[in-house]
Amino acid sequence: MMFSISQLEQFSGIKAHTIRIWEQRYNALKPNRSEGNTRYYDDSQLRRLLNIVSLMNSGYTVSELCGMPDKKLFKIVDEKLNTNTGNEAISEYFVSQLITAGMFFDESHFEKIFSSAMMRFGLKDAYIKVIYPLLLRMGLMWAIDKMPPSKEHFITNLIRQKLFTAIDSLPPAKSSKDIWVLFLPENEFHEIGLLFSHYLIRQSGKKVIYLGTNVPLSTLANAAKEIKPTHLLFFLVKNNIPGDSQLLIKELTKYFIKTKMHVSGNEKLISQLNIGKNIQWLKSVEEFTEILL
Repeated sequence: MMFSISQLEQFSGIKAHTIRIWEQRYNALKPNRSEGNTRYYDDSQLRRLLNIVSLMNSGYTVSELCGMPDKKLFKIVDEKLNTNTGNEAISEYFVSQLITAGMFFDESHFEKIFSSAMMRFGLKDAYIKVIYPLLLRMGLMWAIDKMPPSKEHFITNLIRQKLFTAIDSLPPAKSSKDIWVLFLPENEFHEIGLLFSHYLIRQSGKKVIYLGTNVPLSTLANAAKEIKPTHLLFFLVKNNIPGDSQLLIKELTKYFIKTKMHVSGNEKLISQLNIGKNIQWLKSVEEFTEILL
């Protein structure tokens, strides 16, 4: 596969201008040239750049990393899993390496990095420090058509599997005065945030009814008649037309008069909505966990 320097910028988070400087000063990468003399990079060059970026806060200078052969970079990457590097540095390492694994459909490497992140942080902090930043970077790349959909699906489905496993490891609430119904509205399919919320609620000992993605309002209403939830949680993730989302808010507010409702997700979209007093906008994991106490 061939990549432009702008694609390398999106995958790595390093500005194209900086990448060019690294090439000129340190011979970090060796771009190829097309017949039209356009610079492009292959898979090995992308992986090399991501490895360099993931090791930038590990005590090495950029010039040292750029001068290392790939074999040595791979060795240091592998050793880094067992180090006690500061959390901020290790978070960037995990994000870059998970992107690397996804770009090459390398499930074993993804498993190794993800498991190390869980062991270091635990699921809650790993979501804040690794999974969420990873999703943001992937979202940026996908939005500007720089990440192939197949690779985005590969990464998100692996994360979904991990979250389902974590949820299954928790005992269901035997009895709880709080009953949470979780769902994504119609045409919403990005459920990682909702799954993580499911985990936190179950962990707190409260009952969860998980309806999943793309739930029509009529289906939600019929389920609510039987369940009688005390709390309703949904996410607005995609860049929807504000008017359509406002209509959803209006319908929810009209139907769930006595139910505590909560929304999270796309900050730009939600900030344009009039959610009223009946719906609480959850802007952080910490804010959500306070509700569950």
